[in-house]
Amino acid sequence: MVVLVVAITAGLFTLLKRAKPFVDLGEGCRITTPEGSLDLDIAQAQVAASIAAVAARRKLPERAAVIAYATAIQESKLENLRGGDRDSVGVFQQRPSQGWGKPSQLIDPVYASEKFFAALVKVKGYRKLPLHEAAQAVQRSADGSAYAQHEEDGKILAAAFTGRVPRAVHCWFPVPSGPSGKSPSPDTGAAKRELTRALGAAFEAPSRRRGWLVAGWSIAHAKEFGLTRIRYDGQSWVSANGHDGWRADPKVPAGKVEISQSTTPS
Repeated sequence: MVVLVVAITAGLFTLLKRAKPFVDLGEGCRITTPEGSLDLDIAQAQVAASIAAVAARRKLPERAAVIAYATAIQESKLENLRGGDRDSVGVFQQRPSQGWGKPSQLIDPVYASEKFFAALVKVKGYRKLPLHEAAQAVQRSADGSAYAQHEEDGKILAAAFTGRVPRAVHCWFPVPSGPSGKSPSPDTGAAKRELTRALGAAFEAPSRRRGWLVAGWSIAHAKEFGLTRIRYDGQSWVSANGHDGWRADPKVPAGKVEISQSTTPS
């Protein structure tokens, strides 16, 4: 009996250890692409969306985003850490003492991503290098080979958050209500300002891929800014049934990402 209990406990521990990352059942995000799927918590999804937006602003290839994601997963599990080894901080665990910036700057995923990509593009031939070599050339960590194990997850995140794969990102969370029982008005102005800071342009969609990047960023930040409906490219996501992901919505105008307060399912 003791052996059986130990075996079951070990099995459960292994399963939990393999669940990467762990998502609270009450809220989270799912990333689904032909390359595979991943579950993230909302904070991780926000970091992932910021990385993709900065890469798009710099007009970098998807390979650059893959390298950034693999690096961020290894360094912080896509979490915006306030500390780390020695003076390392932020999603890429960059060190102020090594000239990356001030701690207050490096805990901003947009700034940290900008610094990472600025260093990456200086690596000769980074697009064709093995991922761990490109990442190590930027990070100069103790064990550069560790980045390689996250390449497949990096490809999934890049395909989704860069907008190459439509409808790849959806999130869910409890919808708050005010004294009247209705959801508070979304802070679309703040959302647009934050997206503009990362992407260089707000809810504009000059291409379908750019539109899905904006849509994915908006879903990842929906809880933070109170966004309850996002519509684009004949599809809509509603926070009231966020688990269901994107649904067909023929009323959606073409070429523009739309956000609104309505929580009525399509």
